Amino acid sequence: MKTPSPLALSSPLALLTATALAGIASAQDPKPTRIEETVVIGKRADRLSEAPAASSGTASGEELRARPMTRRGEMLEAVPGMVVTQHAGGGKANQYFLRGFNLDHGTDFAVSVDGMPVNMRTHAHGQGYADLNLLMPELVAGVDYIKGTHAARNGDLSSAGSADFRMVDALPKGFATFELGAYNYYRGAAGDTFWMGQGEKAPRLTLAGEYNFYDGPWDLPEDASRWNGFARYFAGDTHDHLSLTLMGYRGEWQSTDQIPQRASGRIGRFGYVDPSNGGDSQRYSLQLHWQGEGEKADTQLNLYGFYYDLGLFSNFTYALDNPERGDQFEQSESRFVLGGDVSRTWNALSVLGKESAFTLGLQTRTDLIDGIGLYKTQNRSRFRTVREDDVTEGSAGVFVEGTTQWTPWLRTVTGLRADAFLFDVSADSPGNTGDDLAAILSPKVSAILGPWKKTEVYLNFGSGFHSNDARGVTTTRDPESGLGVSPVDPLVRTLGAEAGVRTQWFPKVTATLAAWWLRSDSELVYVGDAGTNEPGPASRRYGLETAVYWAPTAWLLWDAEVAVTHARLLESPGADRIPNSVPWMLSGGVTAGAQGLEPGWFSGIRVRAFGKRPLTEDGAVEVRPTLSVNASVGYRVARWEAALECLNLLGRRDNDIAYAYTSRLAGEREAGYEDVHFHPVEPRMLRARLTCRW
Repeated sequence: MKTPSPLALSSPLALLTATALAGIASAQDPKPTRIEETVVIGKRADRLSEAPAASSGTASGEELRARPMTRRGEMLEAVPGMVVTQHAGGGKANQYFLRGFNLDHGTDFAVSVDGMPVNMRTHAHGQGYADLNLLMPELVAGVDYIKGTHAARNGDLSSAGSADFRMVDALPKGFATFELGAYNYYRGAAGDTFWMGQGEKAPRLTLAGEYNFYDGPWDLPEDASRWNGFARYFAGDTHDHLSLTLMGYRGEWQSTDQIPQRASGRIGRFGYVDPSNGGDSQRYSLQLHWQGEGEKADTQLNLYGFYYDLGLFSNFTYALDNPERGDQFEQSESRFVLGGDVSRTWNALSVLGKESAFTLGLQTRTDLIDGIGLYKTQNRSRFRTVREDDVTEGSAGVFVEGTTQWTPWLRTVTGLRADAFLFDVSADSPGNTGDDLAAILSPKVSAILGPWKKTEVYLNFGSGFHSNDARGVTTTRDPESGLGVSPVDPLVRTLGAEAGVRTQWFPKVTATLAAWWLRSDSELVYVGDAGTNEPGPASRRYGLETAVYWAPTAWLLWDAEVAVTHARLLESPGADRIPNSVPWMLSGGVTAGAQGLEPGWFSGIRVRAFGKRPLTEDGAVEVRPTLSVNASVGYRVARWEAALECLNLLGRRDNDIAYAYTSRLAGEREAGYEDVHFHPVEPRMLRARLTCRW
């Protein structure tokens, strides 16, 4: 694993310090220009005649920051039906669950930041790995989400849906914040925007930095530290602009992985088996975005490049495979990613005399992965290499999408995308070296009827796909046993459909209802924990989702979201359950008091629950439902804000996640035991926050 330069390590600290000092110093001087704060109402917004589907939406940054959260990955729970948990150290990507998928760390759900992908394909730990630790909540302007396979712009890893986080172009006010909480939780962050001229289109530079430390309730302190840095140059306005963005993140941690249920008498609920698990990761990116709007056409260009690496030590089976040295393994990689997309939309076109728009887009990405490896380790020391590969994976996608308003009550959106992939693997074993080309066409079609009485009906259908790990595509010999294996399909097709309704017929209420269906040709994945392929049967999922957002007054907001899912493997009689597929979830909350940055008291409470779920294909082993309640209260004046959060308000002793598999603790029989292994929800804890703004 590559060691970061001293400059890379010190720059977030310098940026954090410089931003805070510069902002406080400049607070005494009038700024030439300052954006007036606008509270965006996000999910409650009127999206009739605009939304492509009932399940699509937007959550504003204010909505996200009003949610008391245990970890920042929970910002994705703004997507209705999404569940975010954790099964290891805080520096690792979260576990995601949506529409009957155990998405692991991101497979089949595409996450991006201003169009730059977060998901890592052909990742050392898991396909589609999406680590949201790179985000600073104060800098998120909002998140746009869409579920299903009907959006032509969405390609790889997006069958369940996608979410694009938008970062601020300028902060409404400079800020410095400090947080502290139970179990040695500390966080400091600061940021400000510096204007380089007068007027709304004047260039501006936004700088921000963050440091976070947390031990957690674990018997083995997590010792998790994280540095974040952000710099954005922006010139123009919302219609025509150019931006250049630099982001950096580095974290390291110790990890308490899931523990076996049978050891509850010997290992405490927050105990551990292997004290040397943990890891470190970093990501540094540079992104250029340009947008130009004309009378007849709009153009967007997005170019990005980033460096990423990870070193991860895990031990899930303890001493099953190697009683002498234990079963710890290391997954390691470093990569450079280069990519971009360009699109042009022609407005005010005419198709058969009807008002239409047409979009043509090109997307490309190349991952240059150096030494992606799986190693057997003891106390983080390698003693055997399972496999080590250099991988080049490139892709190019072209999409077209046309929108036509046929009548005042009917518009259609039709699209087609074509994707081509190159997989090139140089393995340490000649039998696993190789390359492959693959391509896929994905048609899309939607019909939107209405609005009638402030109500629209949506019908959506589309084909999607996810790529498999490049190593699985070229592997012909099992790296552990040496036996021959069959390569997996490089691209797996999915088909999805949705019918839904969105209404604002009731005053101050926005409500949606969606019925959806999704079929996957295969659950094929590359298993990074074993270095092998794991083919699976086809699957089918369907369900219902509903959401209601109500704002009876300017100071009171209420929301509720419910999702019910039926997920099954096909052609697997007696063993058709999909492990860790969530059959139902609900979330909701109330925000009361001063909104946005308005002075006065403010408070909020959120409830999230997800149901009993199977841990084995035969459904014989299940885990009970999980319920969490988080609450916050605070007071804000012109420049100062103080807030207190209580996480897991009810003190529930539920599990964040659980698995069923065979493991062996020291002294147990050689064959080990099939058991439930769980990672508990963190106990009730308080966190306090003090913020200064200028």
